[in-house]
Amino acid sequence: MKTTVAALALTVGTSFAASAEDVTIGTGYGIGFLPLHILDAKDLIEARAKEAGLDLTPTYQRISGSAAMQDAVISGSVDLGAYGVPAILIGWDKTRGKIVGVAGVNASPLTLLTNREGVTDLKGFAETDRIAMPSLVSPQMYALQKESEAEFGEGQQDKLRQQVVALPHPEALNSITAGATEVNSYFAAPPFTQIALKNPKVHAVIDSNKIWGGQSTFLAFAAKTDFLEENPKVADVVIAALDDAAKLIRENPEEAADIYLAAEPSKLMTKEDLVAFLRENADDFGPEVHGVQAYADFMARHGGLSKAPANWQEVFTSAALKGREGS
Repeated sequence: MKTTVAALALTVGTSFAASAEDVTIGTGYGIGFLPLHILDAKDLIEARAKEAGLDLTPTYQRISGSAAMQDAVISGSVDLGAYGVPAILIGWDKTRGKIVGVAGVNASPLTLLTNREGVTDLKGFAETDRIAMPSLVSPQMYALQKESEAEFGEGQQDKLRQQVVALPHPEALNSITAGATEVNSYFAAPPFTQIALKNPKVHAVIDSNKIWGGQSTFLAFAAKTDFLEENPKVADVVIAALDDAAKLIRENPEEAADIYLAAEPSKLMTKEDLVAFLRENADDFGPEVHGVQAYADFMARHGGLSKAPANWQEVFTSAALKGREGS
């Protein structure tokens, strides 16, 4: 594959269609980033750009974590970055709208898992239990806070915060399945959820769809507004390419699984496992965005944002999304 690290190569004021241009895309690890692997492997952005009269060359940079991805977008080391909606909302709020969402990438549910027998809700966790998640500002943290408020009462959103441990997905997976550390629970994302649930000692407590009252976007593209204004066709190109990637996942999950395993080889999940997951969860992929307002309202109510947007379109500003369902 042609994935490389590339610096920003756009010149302010230059016509985007005048010559070949580079656009740097920040991607990460996990099945949620499958659409980006497909964009790369199938040259989907290049094809859609050509239709739009652009000579566009994307390169893909691997970055782990929403905070690091947002820093890369702000610094200009990537032009478009895929990361969590809460971080995008914080960026939009702190920069007064100079960071905006471009399109959804994945809306797979996040699932709270535990190896403690008999735990069926948050009230079942003991003070000695430890819950792993990628970072303390991940979408998982906001989901945990939302459910804590629902179960323990108003003002109790941080009831379990001191029990959270920041661990990368592979380490968290190992901890919960091996059962040899104090980390006995894990707020997981696919495919780590499915891998963990193969262990008979692990079970699900609750997922983000139940917490937020519907589907919520896990990963989305964001960019600086000045980049989008200087390159007004790029958002439409990317959204069309994401539609193409989602179509491939729905219609040819076998090829999609091959692309994922080529990008992220796994000893824990077979092609057959991935194909079964994609067939069951094909609707989790696509540029539509969900749950943005639910995140924003919760975050604003607890001081995470200075204000909530009036609607999700205030944060995800592309005209190509205006006629689509979203929340």
